[in-house]
Amino acid sequence: MTPDETTPPGETAAGRRKRRRRRARGGPPRRGVAILPQLFTTGNLAAGFWSLTLSATGELDRAALAIFVAAIFDILDGRVARMARATSRFGAEYDSIADTVSFGVAPAMLAFQAGALQQLGWTGWVLACLYAVCAALRLARFNVLPARYEGRFDGLASPAAAGMVLSAVWFAGFLRESGLPLDIPAPVAGVGIALLGVLMVSPVPYRSFKEARIRGSYGSLVVAVLVLAVIFSKPSVTFFLVGLVYVASGPVEWLMRWRSGIPLERLVNREGEEGSTEPESPA
Repeated sequence: MTPDETTPPGETAAGRRKRRRRRARGGPPRRGVAILPQLFTTGNLAAGFWSLTLSATGELDRAALAIFVAAIFDILDGRVARMARATSRFGAEYDSIADTVSFGVAPAMLAFQAGALQQLGWTGWVLACLYAVCAALRLARFNVLPARYEGRFDGLASPAAAGMVLSAVWFAGFLRESGLPLDIPAPVAGVGIALLGVLMVSPVPYRSFKEARIRGSYGSLVVAVLVLAVIFSKPSVTFFLVGLVYVASGPVEWLMRWRSGIPLERLVNREGEEGSTEPESPA
């Protein structure tokens, strides 16, 4: 086969095939499209910083909302990166840095202020810092180590842990508005935030729900819409309850499997070893 005029001199047959496949997929993304996922990641980072400033000024409900906004940006940057075929190592590292701020430092600061951990003195600072450190370690582990089980995270995901913190703040606000002021003792809040941190770096498997599919099933779509309607009807209550169930589900399921002797299916990578290659982080 004679190469066409666009074939670089000395290009091998394998190189030509690779170039044709890239052309068939539409080629590399345009520069403007490639930077779009990073703009969403920047939005994630900005929302996390916004939450920090709001927590510092005592606007705790808005600080919790800012973390929620950061989570939306975090979901979108991955989706956009895959749609635009713009995943990259740089994007993966930038995403982890943004997540450390939005789902590590910002929730720790929010918990420190909302839980009145300053009453515990140095101990309160250590407990809040422990959460932030564990979130950073969990994100670093996700980047370098493969998952062990199909459809599972190793440890509680940092966005889920942050969601538990912000939903607890919203739930406390709901109780105050309902005339049921409930002041959680600072030691209880401190233990709670530290426990979330430990769960993030623990080996306890948590369902990722990444493989959930609702397309092609009308019944599943209806159920999904009804669930979302219930959740958003009173988010200050439902978010907290859903978060509480999810956080507890990992240790409970792990304990039940340990007692019953039913192991999870381990992933196998291309070399036939246990483990998996995690999906590439979004750009």
